[in-house]
Amino acid sequence: MAHYKVSLSAREQFRRYLEKAGVVDSLTSVLVSLYEQPEKPNNALDLDRKQFVKQHLGAVGQTSADTEALQQEVMDLRQRCARLAEENKNLKTRLKRYEAVSEDGGTAN
Repeated sequence: MAHYKVSLSAREQFRRYLEKAGVVDSLTSVLVSLYEQPEKPNNALDLDRKQFVKQHLGAVGQTSADTEALQQEVMDLRQRCARLAEENKNLKTRLKRYEAVSEDGGTAN
């Protein structure tokens, strides 16, 4: 009986690990897509047919040129966003100084 409880605990931990890693969601998504296909392949894993599961899951650990290009674009956009945030911060600081001078009796233009 004790062995059975340990086995259930290990299974539960593994299930939580798969959920946390997003594996369960990915598999569910692929299976839902397969379910929604009007024409089901004879074998969803069959290499000669659509390669449905492999095609929808993607090869683990491999990135396509599109993925690499998108990753580079994300990095570039993050850098641009950081530069713009810094510029925005500097402009706000300058505006506050200008407004303070204007309130102290200086001329606005």
